Parts: sequence; C-alpha cells; structure tokens
Amino acid sequence: MREAYIVNAVRTPGCRRNKGALAQTRPDDLLKTVLSAVVEQVKIDKSEVEDVLCGCAFPEAEQGLNVGRIAALMAGFPDSTSGATVNRFCAGGLEAVTTQAARIMTGWCEVAIGAGVESMTIVPMGGALPRPHPGWAQQNPDVYISMGMTAENVAKRYKVTREQQDEFAFHSQAKAAAAQKAGRFREIVPTPADRYLEKDGLWTKETFIQTLDDGVRETSVEALAKLKPAFSPMGSVTAGNSSQTTDGAAAVLLCSEDALKRLNLTPIAKVKCYVTTGCRADEMGVGPSYAIPKVLKVAGMKLEDIGLFEVNEAFASQCIYCMQQLGIYNDKSLWASDSGTRIFNVNGGAIALGHPLGCTGAKLCAQLMTEMKARKVRYAIESMCMGGGMGAAAIFELCD
Repeated sequence: MREAYIVNAVRTPGCRRNKGALAQTRPDDLLKTVLSAVVEQVKIDKSEVEDVLCGCAFPEAEQGLNVGRIAALMAGFPDSTSGATVNRFCAGGLEAVTTQAARIMTGWCEVAIGAGVESMTIVPMGGALPRPHPGWAQQNPDVYISMGMTAENVAKRYKVTREQQDEFAFHSQAKAAAAQKAGRFREIVPTPADRYLEKDGLWTKETFIQTLDDGVRETSVEALAKLKPAFSPMGSVTAGNSSQTTDGAAAVLLCSEDALKRLNLTPIAKVKCYVTTGCRADEMGVGPSYAIPKVLKVAGMKLEDIGLFEVNEAFASQCIYCMQQLGIYNDKSLWASDSGTRIFNVNGGAIALGHPLGCTGAKLCAQLMTEMKARKVRYAIESMCMGGGMGAAAIFELCD
C-alpha cells in the first residue's frame, strides 16, 4: 500500500463563542481562509486538489448545505475539485484527514485536503433544532445527555477530584500562555474577521485580521477553585476545567509520493494509522483510553515509541482519567507547564485554546505538525473523545 503524506497544515485562531474575535464571522468564510492558505503556502495550483473533505459536528445553517464543497468554491478551487462534509462529532476533522489519507493510500486519489470547521457562536451546541427520538430517549437517554454530565460521571466513577481537575486546567492555561508569548503556534494563519456595528440606525461591517487564540488566560489554581460547578450543583466540573466553546477552522493538505515528486513538495509527516472505538455514552470522555491502546496495537507499536501526544481536553476529568490509564498522569514531568521534558499537550489544550468541535481534529493535527517539526519527534499521537460514547486516535510519523 502507498504512503499518504501531510505537506502542510494550518488553522485559524481559536476564538471564544459569542465574546471572541470570530463570533460574527461566518464559518464558511473561516473555512475559505484555511483552504486557500494551506495550498497557497506551498505554492501549488488549486486545480491540483481533487477533493476537500470537511469535518463539522453540527452541519446546518451557515455551516450546512455541504460546507466542504461550498467553501472550496468560495476559496477559488475549480469546479473539478469535489467536496463533502463528514460528521464524527469531535473527531470530524481527524476523520476528514485520515479518510483522505486512506484514499491516497489505496490509489483512489493523489492530492486532497482534510479540514474542519465549527462556529459555536452561530450554531449552538446540539444544533439549532435537535430532534431526539422520543421512544429511544426514554429507554436510553445517555446518548443525549449533556457532555458536562458525562464529565461529572467520569469524575465521580473514577475518583478524579476537583483539585486534580483545577491543577490540570491551570497547567493547560500556563502552557498555552507561554507558547503564545514565544510564538510557537506557527500553524495559525492571519484570519479576516468580521464585526458588525450599528450607528444612527445603520449597520456597517468592519473587517480586521485576527492572529491569536483569544481564550488563553492567566489564572491560578486558587482562582480556578473559586468557580462554581457548571453542570451539577454538587459537582466538580466547572467552566474553568472544561474546554472552551470556540469558533475556528483548520485544513491539512495531503498527497501521494508521486504527487510529491511531480509538484516538488516537501512532506512533514506520514499518516501511519487511525482507529475509532466505542464506549459507554454516559462516560464518553474515556474514549481515548481505549482508542490509544487500539491504534498502537494495530500499528504494531508501544506507548514508549510515542514522543508527543495531543489529546483533546474536552474536560479535565476525562483527560486525567485517560492519562491515568496510559500511565502518564503520575509523572508530572510528562505534562506539567514547568517541565522541560513534557510530551503531553505541550502547548496547552482545549481548556486554554478552545474546542471548536468538528474543527478540532484538523486543528490538533496542524498543531502536531508544528511541534513534530520543531522537536524532531518521530512518532506522535492525536486522540479525542466524542459525544455518543466514542474515541479516536491517529499516529503520525515525521518524515526525514
């Protein structure tokens, strides 16, 4: 089977829902920005891209109507570039990247883009018009319950304390703040952002350029401890130890070895392996604790082979549990902000940088590509949990 190579990976900043810089920017415009940038940065013609596949957790309204195809046309790709939208909730962006990789590996495609987009401002969590099955919901409500309550279930069942969650959240923010100050998020592309202003009864649109994730905060364990539970009055999951709801888009350009040579491109990494798995819906956050061992087994590798992890911080409780099951949590040198040898979410995670649902899989891939190159790490894993009770994990191998 052929190899699938990642040539470039970019993302918009991740910006806070409602209050952030991208709140009034349409998601199709965000996707248009990264689709153009991921190709233009490596100086190939857009006609070389055969297909765009875009992850989106709630593909409706301004991010509906097959946003993968529409945004590609908006970005100036020719009619010959096809497009589609895929929904695996929080792993949608990773599903898009790895599906394109699989198509290249089988010889069905030469050059393709895997992407992700989500405006959680414009399309709310759960979608604009959710319609749970009434009979099924009565018998099996767990698949429909709040993600926050699944995080509470993980905390209670597996004895993840409030103190542990707040400590983990503090380190996520500290790592992200340090990375931002040091300019380590080099995968971010300057993103046009819209703002609508009313004056004297008339509305005007202003456009500015956003270059930074705007949810990163300077905080402390003590400050986080003062926050009230967000989902259960007697719970331990708060806004401070949960992922930020975020707007954003990301895109990853992949191609075959033949296309690399023909287009004179330099690859970053190979897509080595990808798996998904299921778990109980009411503790969906434990998904990576199943998916990571599975992807290692399928790839014939060991945990010790992995030099870098990006595991989505949907909630501190579930991320801590997954780290515990992998044997990472107790060694703080592997993840703490004051450790120079950390390998887990090295620049912070979704608690600080945000979780734009269907975009996140492509966003984390872009962040991994930046850090794999900078640290010269041979193997890296990306993983996340998903609503409904699932986990996904992918292994990437740095090219020489």
